[in-house]
Amino acid sequence: MKTFTITDVGMKRTVNQDCVYCNESNVGIFPNLFIVADGMGGHKAGDMASRLCVSTFTESVKASDLRTPVSVLGEAVFTAHNKVHDVSSDNDDYTGMGTTLVAATIIDDKLFVVNIGDSRLYILRDELIQITEDHSLVEEMVKSGEIEKDSVRSHPNKNIITRALGIGYDVQPDYFNIDVCEGDIILMCTDGLINELSDNEIEYIIKSNGDNLDKAGMTLLNKANEAGGKDNITVLLVRV
Repeated sequence: MKTFTITDVGMKRTVNQDCVYCNESNVGIFPNLFIVADGMGGHKAGDMASRLCVSTFTESVKASDLRTPVSVLGEAVFTAHNKVHDVSSDNDDYTGMGTTLVAATIIDDKLFVVNIGDSRLYILRDELIQITEDHSLVEEMVKSGEIEKDSVRSHPNKNIITRALGIGYDVQPDYFNIDVCEGDIILMCTDGLINELSDNEIEYIIKSNGDNLDKAGMTLLNKANEAGGKDNITVLLVRV
């Protein structure tokens, strides 16, 4: 396994509200753990939400007595949700804060994924395939046939999400269990990347540099910034 990760403030923002965690070694029962979170709710609040989410999630995984991957991931999601919600409720500076979350672990030939919000996980084998589903207003509009998938990146409401961790009393994550093969490349990222680059552009960049994950990741970041860099950008790559 090889990994690369980077997070960047982008060209327009002054604070990075993204948070990323990449550990190729054991975390609790998991042989590895990868997390990307994108906070929201003002400068201090968004930064706090994503960092608190990631730290609480990892500590929950480490401390869990549960034995199945999905149950450990689910427990960690709800623990992190409650922690972010409680801190938001107890401190006026953090009122209303929340965060997206996508987390994954590879166990033998299986990839276990949990997500909430619009940060994404893709797998590149022969082609780039989006595994997670955005919890966003524009994704609901695509499903209902109101807009075409190709128009999502340019839609004025593309940043409105319909689910977030830490907001409200309930959290509804999605879970995925995917077969992986040697040579597969996993991409986890925030919307700062996908709002600037199309899936075809992302696929081309990774395929062109796939033998060098560092170069692939840096090229994705640089191209997203060159395209505008209007949001924070986080890229996490894993080659199985």
